[in-house]
Amino acid sequence: MVERKIKTVYDVICPFCGTLCDDLEVDVDNTTEKVVEVRNACQIGTAKYFSSNPSEHRYEKPMIRKDGELQETTWDEAIDKAADILVKSKRPLLYGFSSTECEAQGKGVELAETLGGILDNTASVCHGPTLLAEQDVGVPSSTLGEYKNRADTVVFWGCNPVHAHPRHLGRYSEYVRGYFKKDGRNDRFVIVVDPRNTHTAQIADLFVQVNPNEDYELMNAIRATLRGVEIEEEEVSGVPVEKIKQLVDILKKARYGVIFFGMGLTQTLAHHRNIDTAICLIRELNDHTKFLITPMRGHYNVTGANQVFSWNTGYAYSIDFSRGYPRYNPGEFSSVDLLMRDEIDSSLIVASDPASNFPADSVKTLFKYPLIAIEPHETPTSVFADIVLPPQMAGIECVGTAYRMDSVPLRLRKVKDAPGDCLSDLEILERLLEKVKEKIGE
Repeated sequence: MVERKIKTVYDVICPFCGTLCDDLEVDVDNTTEKVVEVRNACQIGTAKYFSSNPSEHRYEKPMIRKDGELQETTWDEAIDKAADILVKSKRPLLYGFSSTECEAQGKGVELAETLGGILDNTASVCHGPTLLAEQDVGVPSSTLGEYKNRADTVVFWGCNPVHAHPRHLGRYSEYVRGYFKKDGRNDRFVIVVDPRNTHTAQIADLFVQVNPNEDYELMNAIRATLRGVEIEEEEVSGVPVEKIKQLVDILKKARYGVIFFGMGLTQTLAHHRNIDTAICLIRELNDHTKFLITPMRGHYNVTGANQVFSWNTGYAYSIDFSRGYPRYNPGEFSSVDLLMRDEIDSSLIVASDPASNFPADSVKTLFKYPLIAIEPHETPTSVFADIVLPPQMAGIECVGTAYRMDSVPLRLRKVKDAPGDCLSDLEILERLLEKVKEKIGE
């Protein structure tokens, strides 16, 4: 009987959501290299660690589609075939990058530039409007640590952290005790603005139920009330004027406030104008008190993808290299729009699953052309791929850098070895770039 030895890795950063919780403890069986226990993580983060264990859904070797079926192959053959597809393509799309380390994202930028292709990340279908608004009007923001220690008024607008960022409330925004907020929840007033009575709304001190797609009107009514304008209507966006006055009074009396907002603002009518207006509201609140704003980013390193793309190209997402230099135009060069117009002829999907969340018509276009997936698990995207390149999972099976939702960079830790012949995303993209350059004669 083999004695099982367990190693425990401390201070592990969770690679699930933009909160990047950094206090996890992970137990790994040294004999089998399997995760056996995860402490301090939420249910979703825990599930991600267990999903790294070998299973029927985990790819362990490169795969190439032959005779209609994905079959195991060597890395050399898979990389050569993938490079061949990309080099022969006139308009390749490189999409995803939000659930991998910054080092791999940088290599993805270089690959897209070498190919003269389209480069995009998941911000184009989530917080892209946030980035547009920040470019328009700037953004008064701070770190999650500052909010934890100082915020006495917390607004969640168009987001539901109880489900999307489960430990956000306990680490940074509601229940946690901060340096100046010793009594935790009792020292904070929590407001939720949402069309639905979410679980976050149910634990708030004040719930403001706005009509769907009418956040823009409500925000401007709040701004008008803040300036002393008397609103003539009885209600705005389904919210009684008296409740708007109550809300404004609470916001003005805050000593240190923050608005956290999600896709309930970015992906509803008005899009980036919602965020423009929210930022302008923050600016006007700062005439009365201290107020800041921060987006609730979903993928654990989508903020890093925006940062890395911006360092290298000047633009955060939706970038076209077809003229030999980066051009930026969300809507024209965004992945969904390109696919809806049938303007690509191959794709490389990195750490993403567009088939699960893109519109059906765009997914049909994606599957019409050669598809390469860098993906550890079987997904609706990877099962239709022509080539699957299995990566190590960053933050579990390899190290790397990730940016928290407040743009603070953190170093991911390795807790175990990957199963099979998996390489890191960085190694895969380096080998792919080298082969592409060889084929085009650079």
